[in-house]
Amino acid sequence: MIYTFEVKILYKDNVNDPQGQTIRESANRIGFESIKNIRSGKIFMVDIESNSEEIAKENIKEISDKLLSNPIIEKFSFKKL
Repeated sequence: MIYTFEVKILYKDNVNDPQGQTIRESANRIGFESIKNIRSGKIFMVDIESNSEEIAKENIKEISDKLLSNPIIEKFSFKKL
């Protein structure tokens, strides 16, 4: 069976996000003063062929930690679609 997952990669809360900061500053300049913080990130859609959902979840967790994210400065989350 094929399982589809959405993986979100974001900077850890204590890591500076210059892209998010630039977007927030631009939003403020064009009239969106209520925007106080924006964090940028990446989203990956991953299809995994597996005999079980639990094995697929373990695979997505491992690939997210070892390949899709930098665990020193990024955190990840995923959900099955």
